[in-house]
Amino acid sequence: MSSLTVPARGNGRRLHQAWDRLSLYLPVLLMALLALGSYWLLRATPDAPVPAPARPVTHEPDYFMRRFSVKVFDARGGLKSELFGVEARHHPDTDTTEIDQARIRSISPEGLVSNATASRVVSNREQTDFLLEGDVVLVREAGRDAAGQPVPRMEFQGERLQLVTEPQRVTSDRPVRLLRGKDRLQGDTLDWRGDERVAVFSGRVRVTLVPR
Repeated sequence: MSSLTVPARGNGRRLHQAWDRLSLYLPVLLMALLALGSYWLLRATPDAPVPAPARPVTHEPDYFMRRFSVKVFDARGGLKSELFGVEARHHPDTDTTEIDQARIRSISPEGLVSNATASRVVSNREQTDFLLEGDVVLVREAGRDAAGQPVPRMEFQGERLQLVTEPQRVTSDRPVRLLRGKDRLQGDTLDWRGDERVAVFSGRVRVTLVPR
């Protein structure tokens, strides 16, 4: 007598229900796997380098120059000033340069040439402001101004002079002597303005004028 085996429908229905339940949790499982992968990548990635703390700006020189010359040109390529020195030290806190045994050559927009020497000079970054100290001699050569009028030779002598090139100005809070042509002027302080061609002395003033 032969027998016939009939598949159990109950087993198929249970498998289908189990797959339905699994499909409900599948997105959650995928998200968990992604989260674990991201966490592993973060742990495996090396830490970003920590930037070094900024050093405080001090007056200590950050670079030196020896036996040097520096030239400054205007927008048209013309020479405005030239600075020579035995040694220079740049101070970052004030952005100034201190020069030993300095020589300065400056040319005004009108073409008037000035030369200066000093034991020590402190210059700003643009080389438009100079503090000269120690055996200072500043000479503005004779020439002609913007109107074409003759300008006599002028020589300043002192221990401490402040020279500004734009516009040209010479000041001093120490005794200073001015030689203008053959005239001699001396005072305890000085304020000379090149654009106005006026020199103001104060304190004990001595003047020697030579008739022309």
